[in-house]
Amino acid sequence: MASARWSADEAFRRYDESPDELFYTEPRLVTHIDDGAIAAVTQLYREYFPPGGSILDLMSSWVSHLPAEVTYQRVAGLGMNETELAANPRLTEFTVRNLNQDPHLPFDDGEFDGAGLCVSIQYLIDPPVVLREVGRVLKVGAPLVITFSNRCFPRKAVFIWQMLDDVDHGRLVEQYLQAAGNWSAIERLNRSARPAGGDPLYAVVGRSMGPGQPTRAVT
Repeated sequence: MASARWSADEAFRRYDESPDELFYTEPRLVTHIDDGAIAAVTQLYREYFPPGGSILDLMSSWVSHLPAEVTYQRVAGLGMNETELAANPRLTEFTVRNLNQDPHLPFDDGEFDGAGLCVSIQYLIDPPVVLREVGRVLKVGAPLVITFSNRCFPRKAVFIWQMLDDVDHGRLVEQYLQAAGNWSAIERLNRSARPAGGDPLYAVVGRSMGPGQPTRAVT
């Protein structure tokens, strides 16, 4: 994988640099991966998120893919479209927030028992800064499950994501967590079933170390 500095001008630019709010103005009440990949996301959440816990759903929409049979004390959603968030039956609360404009999360340190970031990591223009914030609001040892497939909106995905293949996407996300500086026990997973050419599903999981130190560049 080509080396990168997370502040590099070109690697984290997009074809469409208009305000993200314009792109997400219209609600998209559709799923962005197929049923097999969704099932793989749900199974990961079943494995990593404690029943009865407080869960943070980052870059959320109208569906969270949480296991239907599990009850959580709290599911806080953070996303770009209010209509989508309001339509999500699993959310107990939500905040409209553009993380590319304001990466600060409106939560206190150590509020959550787990966090999910589903098929959206490719749209962040400064991922380590956002991921450091996620580590801050999770309890020490709590998991962040980042999932991704081979789909994206090319207009808004950063250039470096579109330059890499599926394996290197996992390596890149792992490096994001390393650069954030407050993650441990990072693992890369391939949960692809892909029956009859279905969507692949990959994950990178890290465990929070708490607030951590300022993010560092990785070369």
